[in-house]
Amino acid sequence: MGFRGIIAIFVSASLLGQAVSIAAPKPWEKTVTTLPRGSFPNPRPITATYHFGWNEVVAASAEIKFGKNDGRLQLEGSGGTIGVVRALWKFDTHHRALADPVTLRPISMHQVDEVRKKTVTTNLVFKPGGVERLRTDNKTSKRPTPKTYNFPGGVFDMHSALLYLRSQPLQEGDTYRVVVYPATSPYLATLKVVGRPSLTVGAGTYRAIKLDVQLSK
Repeated sequence: MGFRGIIAIFVSASLLGQAVSIAAPKPWEKTVTTLPRGSFPNPRPITATYHFGWNEVVAASAEIKFGKNDGRLQLEGSGGTIGVVRALWKFDTHHRALADPVTLRPISMHQVDEVRKKTVTTNLVFKPGGVERLRTDNKTSKRPTPKTYNFPGGVFDMHSALLYLRSQPLQEGDTYRVVVYPATSPYLATLKVVGRPSLTVGAGTYRAIKLDVQLSK
């Protein structure tokens, strides 16, 4: 599967996370995948545009750029609601994440979310086995306090998680379990390779990798 396709999977999974949440088996800590990065090379720079909606109504759009910044892997994204939906719910988001090109572990994440009368800024700094979060908004006068969270086996953000999984062999039947901290809440993501079908789109027919994705909050 191409990098663009995996981005689409993670975008969809993040939007539907609460809808598909399941009860995590216990003790879940011992089930986390601890394999090092795979041998598949890092993806080339790419810019992808997405449209989200239902039926023929486009509710939101987003542009995602993958590249490098001072030798580190960088993912930049921006998007928001559009059209009729924007009149009902104004929302814009800007996202930037950095990852180590050798280990594919996360380094930092900066995200700004804007609604009609409120702007929320989230900064994540990743360390071995944990993450430090600083979250601010323009409606709160109280000085923000950094919060630290520790996770056995390590933690990824969305960017580094897709890089890590993309580097693996992804053979049919393979199962990977990783802790992902997108912005404010951690998820235990279980991904199982369930097939390698062909996928036909407007540009042609391509080989794909089908994944079953389950999220536990």
